[in-house]
Amino acid sequence: MNLFTLPADLPFLDAIAAAWLTDAGGAPAAVAEGLILLPTRRAARALAEAFLRQSGGQPLLLPRIIAFGALDETPLALAGALDLPPSVPPMLRLAHLTRLILALDGASGAPRSAERAWPLAVELAALMDEAEREGIDLASALPGAAQRQFARHWQQTLTFLAIVTRAWPQWLAENAVMNPAAREVALIAAQAEAWRRAPPKTRVWAAGSTGGIPAVARLLGVVARLPHGRVVLPGFDADVPAEEGAAFPPETHPAAAMHRLLAAIGASPGDVRPWDEMLPAGLGARAPGRAAILARALLPAAGLDRWREGRVAALPGVTRLEAADEHQEAQAIALILRGALERPGARAALVTPDRDLAVRVTAELARYGVVADDSAGEALGETPPAVFLRLLAAAWAEDLAPVPLLALLKHPFAAAGLAPEAARDLARRLERAALRGPRPPGGIVGLRRVLAEVAEREALEDFVTRIEVALAPLLRLGSAVAFVPAETLLVALIEAGEALGATDSESGAARLWAFEEGVALAELLSEALAALAVLPPLAAASLPGLLDALLAGSVVRSRRALRGRDGAEHPRIFIWGLLEARLQSAELIVLGGLAEGVWPPSVDPGPWLSRPMRAALGLPSPEAAIGQSAHDFVMAACAAPEVVLSCPRRRERAPVVPARWLTRLDAMLETPLARHPAAAWAAAIDQPEGKPRPVPPPAPRPPANLRPRRLTVTEIETLFADPYAIYARHILRLTPLAPLDPPIGRADFGVIVHRALRRFCDRLAALPDAAAMAAALDNELETALLQAAIRPALAAWWRPRLRRIAHWVAGWEAARGQAQHRAAERAGEWLLPVAGGFTLAGRADRIERHEDGGIVLIDFKTGTVPRESEVAEGTAPQLPLEAAMAEAGAFGEAFRAPAVSLLYLHLTGGVTPGAEHALFAGDHATLGQIIAATKTRLLSVLETFADDATPYRATPSPPGRASWRSDYAALARQSEWQVASVEASDDDG
Repeated sequence: MNLFTLPADLPFLDAIAAAWLTDAGGAPAAVAEGLILLPTRRAARALAEAFLRQSGGQPLLLPRIIAFGALDETPLALAGALDLPPSVPPMLRLAHLTRLILALDGASGAPRSAERAWPLAVELAALMDEAEREGIDLASALPGAAQRQFARHWQQTLTFLAIVTRAWPQWLAENAVMNPAAREVALIAAQAEAWRRAPPKTRVWAAGSTGGIPAVARLLGVVARLPHGRVVLPGFDADVPAEEGAAFPPETHPAAAMHRLLAAIGASPGDVRPWDEMLPAGLGARAPGRAAILARALLPAAGLDRWREGRVAALPGVTRLEAADEHQEAQAIALILRGALERPGARAALVTPDRDLAVRVTAELARYGVVADDSAGEALGETPPAVFLRLLAAAWAEDLAPVPLLALLKHPFAAAGLAPEAARDLARRLERAALRGPRPPGGIVGLRRVLAEVAEREALEDFVTRIEVALAPLLRLGSAVAFVPAETLLVALIEAGEALGATDSESGAARLWAFEEGVALAELLSEALAALAVLPPLAAASLPGLLDALLAGSVVRSRRALRGRDGAEHPRIFIWGLLEARLQSAELIVLGGLAEGVWPPSVDPGPWLSRPMRAALGLPSPEAAIGQSAHDFVMAACAAPEVVLSCPRRRERAPVVPARWLTRLDAMLETPLARHPAAAWAAAIDQPEGKPRPVPPPAPRPPANLRPRRLTVTEIETLFADPYAIYARHILRLTPLAPLDPPIGRADFGVIVHRALRRFCDRLAALPDAAAMAAALDNELETALLQAAIRPALAAWWRPRLRRIAHWVAGWEAARGQAQHRAAERAGEWLLPVAGGFTLAGRADRIERHEDGGIVLIDFKTGTVPRESEVAEGTAPQLPLEAAMAEAGAFGEAFRAPAVSLLYLHLTGGVTPGAEHALFAGDHATLGQIIAATKTRLLSVLETFADDATPYRATPSPPGRASWRSDYAALARQSEWQVASVEASDDDG
């Protein structure tokens, strides 16, 4: 039997190419004759490059090099050995499976919406493919797979899986098609049978496979028995102790799959011979001795006693990268790969299953002008055209709400027939004019209603009209429509996307479907359009979720990073996934993401079957994936003279458990793996030279003629607490933007209460008793609630609270009696003789003058009420300042008098609907002193800030105002000088 193995530390593909050339005896015709089977298409392409290296760059006619999954069925069909139905198109299969799931109408826990049913269809398809690759008939095996003690629990799952045991086989038979995996297995089996009956007269080599699929294992058995056949196993370890009572090593061991392969083809580990005789002398091991050390480190439990034979001193050529987190890990890996380019001809690669890490490293390499060859590609759903369509679907489904609408309009593809830069400018203007602050009414109509009160209405209304025309295919459907055919939804989305993507010089189709990602997206959506016709009509709101489900799992190799750059992907820097890295080699390899749950992956039996059920069916254990990951680890760790093993200390802000293989190495080696210095490089690369100098707090001193001469009472409170905020607002004239679509909260509740109390005050004199007052205020609160146009659920939550406020306020008003003069939301201005004249403006929630001539000022609070001590200390000066204004006649002659009472009414509508908080109740002397002191402080502060030499300092935590939050903290760069101040105080301590 022609079974061979190549050590893990030999460059596998170069060895295969060299051996093929040696076996051909240098004859060009002999080189071109024959077939080489490899596990992946990537390995097939890499073998062609290996032939070029081994021939010294001489032109060659190469043999046929194909992957196991790409066997040519034409010779089999011509010989009459193959008569298979076509395979069902993948998208059509998922659509029909989704239809069958929806037909259950919620039975057995089945979802009722397409966007939730589609991912389940993907899982069902994966289960069928796995079973068919293992040669298992689910229809006959599934009913008896449930354990008796769990039969009731699993009965619901088995009822759901009737789709794959009854409904789906019937559909396949009716349509004369096969599942793709079943057809692939049948093709491999037909090829094996054809070679068994008529062995090829030319060479057939199968290299690099571990025989994970039984059909492939049987084909390898046939190849191994061919006269000119060779099966070459990668890094096979024959001397692996088996666990007691087991035929093979544990499934988590790197050699487990190959031992199962040997058993499947009727061979033993002793039948596998080292392949030395056909290798040229110059093809030496890249890492001599490393494979043996790793094999010893990864021994199963039964063989760990071998560690006592003598601990290994070190692992030459291997270092450990231990970054602080995933960001520093990516920086450090990029520096390592970039450093490899300083060596002439050296190739460097990152091998990782962590796509997030691959993306981060790609971005960090771009910092040095290096574009890596990322063979794993990127998710199609994350490419610009796909993101554009996803944003469009979300904006339409949410009735053009501010956040999704702006996300759409600010996408580079959104132009609406304008130049892209003009469309961006109009989108920003529309944001400031109509989309900041409370959410406008939905749809185009809501946008126009808001724009009716905007100064630049004409230009923005034209832009909104362009958006309306572009989105017309979707708007005609209406996001509130109950059910729409799925293909109609997708067609409308594509038409709207092309219309919105059009510029003044280029069609939307030309932009949207351009380049590799556009072509891949167009092909996927074309297949989806044909497949979605089988689905029942869908709820229109399900379009975003359905689109995400359609895109899930699709990848594309885009060259977007090269556009706008000179040159191409760097020929010596690579990023490989585990599948792409198999059988590859380089001069330097970084193994990234070596953390439990990443590499090796977390194991999961899947959504359908428990571990015992999988075992009863004959499906592989989930732990087999760990064994394959371990084999990938060993092969990659031996594929370069210099290897860096990387695992960050924290990932996603949580501590990381290093991969079990790193733990094994730490335990076995006498000296821990040397730490690679790249983590320190990454930590230092963005640090300034020398000792950092902290930024001092800002202290601007504008000239007197620029300083404000008018402030409101609330702004005086800000001036006391944070002068820099006054500087930014009134001198720099910077006004904070209102938040985008802010959530309805306590502030909106307060607006409703204040608005109703103002109207109620105007009617109060005509209301005879508490009942009439309660009815009137309840009516005003209900009117204000309806005008606020908040969502129904929140309105239903607030309405009882507002009603309790109405009854409490009515009782409070009836108990107080009528005032001689009363006004709500009374505005006033007070001209102060300071620095050439200063105007203080204010608005009193309620001001009253009673028969005794005293003024009562009332402030309504639905949130926190200032404490009496805060008023006395001057950190809450609003009511004392209003009292001083009233005494000076700022609110009119009817209210010119000293204040005798300052009241806060705390109105929450809770268990205690309201409460009166009188400041310094009954102590008129203290109240007068507080008002006088507040006035004196005001005059002093205004006089001080009228001086050019007085700075407007930023005060992040004013005394007595620990909860103070400035709108201008970022402008003042508080996070820089505040941290520096803390560090300085720590150093002093």
